[in-house]
Order: sequence, then structure tokens, then C-alpha cells
Amino acid sequence: MAWRGGSVVAIIPARLGSTRLPRKALADETGKPLVVHVCERARAASSVERVVVATDSEEIAAAVRGAGFEGVLTSPDHPNGTSRLVEASKALGLSSSDVVVNVQGDEPEIEGGVIDAAVGALRVEPGSAYGADSGRRRAAVGTVASPISGSEADDPNIVKVVIGRPAKGLDVAPALYFSRARIPCEREAGGGARWLRHVGVYAYTVEALGRYTQMDEGMLERAERLEQLRWLEFGQIVGVAVHESSHAGIDTPEQYRAFVARWRARHGG
Repeated sequence: MAWRGGSVVAIIPARLGSTRLPRKALADETGKPLVVHVCERARAASSVERVVVATDSEEIAAAVRGAGFEGVLTSPDHPNGTSRLVEASKALGLSSSDVVVNVQGDEPEIEGGVIDAAVGALRVEPGSAYGADSGRRRAAVGTVASPISGSEADDPNIVKVVIGRPAKGLDVAPALYFSRARIPCEREAGGGARWLRHVGVYAYTVEALGRYTQMDEGMLERAERLEQLRWLEFGQIVGVAVHESSHAGIDTPEQYRAFVARWRARHGG
């Protein structure tokens, strides 16, 4: 699926080091490394034309290449996944109009529809999603949110997002703020608040990724430890598509064992 003359590339940042689950990306109790599961799910997205793993480990690169995917080696010194994607996009020779989708390397059950929704949030025409007085500004980033209950909104481990008015006929809107706190804070019961969990998949043009490298970490990002706030602090539009999603990342041995059990149940293993 072309993007104004470019293409859509899913890049999966993956490190070998992991504190709570050592060598997580290569965990293979299902018969294939965890990162390969992520590659397969990214390939299932209808908007994605190419899947690449950006890693600081030759071992990970070899594993994904052996499964038929691309691997590109990047510096071990990146502060976050977005920074690693900037280096990878340069190494791959992507054009400024190509779209990069940042798919987390520890989410082996991410739905292809979630990835497509992030790309869709980036595609919305100016004025349709963001109001007539937004001028010709497009979203710099496309991402996804999924509805949650009010009780889940109290969990600081779940990142919440508040969005503005949606586009006419679409469930896509600009992000107003991301937080680990309960937002919005409903002053009185029955106020009609809608709580949304931020699903950490991002789509951006290579040109927008280049802008990211010129932005310094701000106060909000430091306070919340949420990298996506950097875009908002610099006045960039983050488009949010509301899409049901139940997948979760894997950070601990217990979460990995639960994933293996679900995978074996689905595949009769």
C-alpha cells in the first residue's frame, strides 16, 4: 500500500539485554524466537509491505533472517526504540515520504488490525480529523487507543490517553495528553468519562522521525517516563485511532509462560 509515493515498513526494535526476562527476544519455547512471532504478526497487517528488525545483536539479526525476515544492526547506545528506528531507517535507505511503523519487539500477539489502525491515524487528511482551524498540518505520529474500564484507569502501569474530538465518521482524533494517572478525572459519577488505554504502536514518516532527533527530552516526558509526550511538548499532532485491542507485552517469565500456554492451546502443541 503506497503512501504518497512511499511505502509502509514495520521496524521492530529488539535488544538482547532484558533485566526481568534475560534474552527475551530469543526465547523459543514455542519452537520459534519471540521476536519472530512479532515479525509474523507485523506481516499480517494489510498496510505493511516490509518487516525489518533493528537490533544491537548479531544473534537476533541471524534469527530473524533465518525465518525469512530482514535484520539490520544498530548501535547498542540508543536511549529508546524511536532513536533506534531513526538509525535503522537511514541504514535501509528509506525516503522521507516512507512510513515507519514502530512495533514493539515483545508483543507477539499484536493484531494486524492494530498496526493498520496506527497507519490509518497518520493518513487522515488535515481539516477532517483536527478541525478547520488546524490549517494544513498533518499528524506527525499515528497511534492507537483501546477502551478500558474506570477501575483499570487507576493502574499506573496502564498508560492512558485523552483525545480531542474525532473526525467526522471516523474514530480518529488528536491526542491531548498521555499519563500513568487516571485521566480524565471524573469529578462526579455519571459524568460520561471515557477511559482509553494507549496501545504502544506508532506510525510516522521518515521525515517526522528526523524531526524527533532534534527534540530534547522535556519535563513531562521526564515526569511520566513516557517518550510519546515529547511530540506533544513540541506542539506536534499525534493522531489516535480508537481500536479494540487485547494484546499485551511480555516483560516477565510468568508472562512469557502464559503466552506459550496460549500459543500451544491455539496450535494444539
